[in-house]
Amino acid sequence: MGLNSLEREPLNFVLHEVDRNTSTSATGKTPFSLVIGTEAMIPTEMVIPTARSCLQNRETNNQDLANDLDTIDELRDSVRICMVAYQQRITKSYNKNVRVRRFQVGDLGLRKAFQNTTDPKDGKLAPNWEGPYKIEAEAGKGAY
Repeated sequence: MGLNSLEREPLNFVLHEVDRNTSTSATGKTPFSLVIGTEAMIPTEMVIPTARSCLQNRETNNQDLANDLDTIDELRDSVRICMVAYQQRITKSYNKNVRVRRFQVGDLGLRKAFQNTTDPKDGKLAPNWEGPYKIEAEAGKGAY
């Protein structure tokens, strides 16, 4: 059974709401809270009573919103720090598998074959590497 466009629209709306209100692993915050300064409530929470919606009254809610607006810059700064730490963790985990290999003059090596150096008739079966080539001199940082 397929969904017609009227049945899909609420589903797309809910998926969009969930995406904006799900915290990311890099920041620990939701995109909505970083832009607006406060956490959003999905429409379901307005219909079905939850602890978050039942324990709020208008006065404390207004105070909390004002406090959130006052501290939005600090929140964004802390998220920037989290992002840098996350990027460093990802870089470290990626780089732990990288092995530096230095070649000496006289070693044999292969060169990556590019589209302009391969025969167009070979198509996707064209070789990925050319060579072997003998290293005669080092031209600079990792260039031979």
